[in-house]
Amino acid sequence: IASDGQVFVKFGRIVAKHCLDKRCSAELLCAAEQTHTISSQLGIVARVKAVTAESKSSSELLVSNAQNLIQAVLHVLKAVEAACIKGLRQPPPDSEEEAAAAFCMQWRKNLLWHRAKESLNSDRDELGLRKTRAKAEPTLTAMVQERSPQTKNTPKRPKPIKGHAIMDSHL
Repeated sequence: IASDGQVFVKFGRIVAKHCLDKRCSAELLCAAEQTHTISSQLGIVARVKAVTAESKSSSELLVSNAQNLIQAVLHVLKAVEAACIKGLRQPPPDSEEEAAAAFCMQWRKNLLWHRAKESLNSDRDELGLRKTRAKAEPTLTAMVQERSPQTKNTPKRPKPIKGHAIMDSHL
């Protein structure tokens, strides 16, 4: 679990490096650093627990750290979503950064498609406000969860179409 946390740290740092908005980038770097710290702490606690006698307090500490790591990873994913909405610079071609950006832009495309479909909904409530469908907006967390069984540590990322910028307005 601790090593999987490091995968999200790397992903967050890549997105922060290419984020167009400085505040989003700073927030993302902060979230990634917090995740790195918690992930490292969890690794240390797990190694200590592996060589010491079984105790309820050490088990509780391990579970607590794992829960903290999950929350930190969710924070990274929310910050990545914000960065994707603001936009990303084009990363170098044929790189891990390009794959991460393509994954983010696939989510952004899904989100914008969902919002466009929702805006076409003509159902109105008693105040004249447009009713939303029961289906929630797509999240980056959901995309990661859908793709995680395919590989052990990292989500499979779609390759971008050659010649398309990351800030493609036709998404």
